[in-house]
Formats: sequence, C-alpha cells, structure tokens
Amino acid sequence: MEEFIELKKEEEEINLLSPLTWAYIGDCVYELYVRTNLVNETNLKPHKLHLETIKYVKAQAQAELLRKIQDKLTEEEKEIVKRGRNAENHHLPKNCNIQDYMYATAYEALIGYLYLTKRFERLKYILNLMK
Repeated sequence: MEEFIELKKEEEEINLLSPLTWAYIGDCVYELYVRTNLVNETNLKPHKLHLETIKYVKAQAQAELLRKIQDKLTEEEKEIVKRGRNAENHHLPKNCNIQDYMYATAYEALIGYLYLTKRFERLKYILNLMK
C-alpha cells in the first residue's frame, strides 16, 4: 500500500494511545476499504452505494465479522481486540445492543492499530476476510 498519508508516530507511541483512538482511525480505514471495494466491484449509483456500505459498517456487522475472524488473529491482535472491547466508551449505541457495539469498537481498534503501525500486509489480510 503506497503511503499517501504520512503516519508519523512510532509503534511505542501508538501503543500508548487509547484504544478508542485506534478505533477512531480504524472506523475511517474500514469504511474507505468497504466503499472502495463497492466502487471497484459494482456500478451502483451513490445512494445505493451508501445503502450497501451501511450493511458492512454498522456495528452489528462489524461485531459479527470480528467473531468470525477471531481464531485467525495472532495473540498480539487478540490483546488489541481485548483492549478495544474493554475501552470505556461513554457513547451509547442507537441501533444495536451494547455487546455488539463493544465488539465493533474492538474490530475498529484492531483495524486502526494495524494501520497506524503500518502493518499493511496484515491489515489487507484481515480486511479481505470480510469477503
């Protein structure tokens, strides 16, 4: 993956960030991945693209995806997921249960962590598991 956005933090610094910060960036990375795949693989108009994207990026879908790939994660990745899941989030979900919301946050934290630490091959592997 060619870097067109400069990632400046070293891994030690990234490890000290809140898991919610990882999830913050992971949410963007995952949504960009989903949107790009839909544009590449379909000829949908923007409104339909949006509706299709929602199917993948909603908390329930992300939680289910994390459960599906759990056994393919390394021990380090499982620890990242655990930290993301257990992060104290004061935001209450509107359209899902709290457990799915926590697992979705954990999934986003994993995606964000891999992105920030420039582990692009592993990130690509995990993102491709959604297919």
